[in-house]
Amino acid sequence: MAVAQLVLVRPMRLLILGFLIIACSSAFAHRMNMYVRTVTIVAAWIGGWAWFLVAGIGGLALLVHQGPLPITNGWFAMFSGIAACPLLAWLLKRYSGVGVSAHVQFLAALLILIVGRISVVFVLHRPFLPQ
Repeated sequence: MAVAQLVLVRPMRLLILGFLIIACSSAFAHRMNMYVRTVTIVAAWIGGWAWFLVAGIGGLALLVHQGPLPITNGWFAMFSGIAACPLLAWLLKRYSGVGVSAHVQFLAALLILIVGRISVVFVLHRPFLPQ
């Protein structure tokens, strides 16, 4: 358990903080100069893929390891990672004509993750933040 704490929980908290910073900065990208806008877009793209790899693949691994029932953070982490993935925005734009901005993706992914934590608190009676 201590290894999982060091490997997953602490980097996840840093990723969530970075995720919030990127979401807020990408919301104001249209007001920035070209250099800052490019840096913000690249950071959002890298952050989206990082979130997909950590939360999406980690959530899938959690589902495989613990099983789909009872409700676990695996479902919410996996869907949060999928929501943050830049590939999803590209597929939506290409095949359905719906453009999704990076900050909307990040905020949706964060909302899914928070709803998952709240549901685990109520269903499994565990603390909101992992110990």
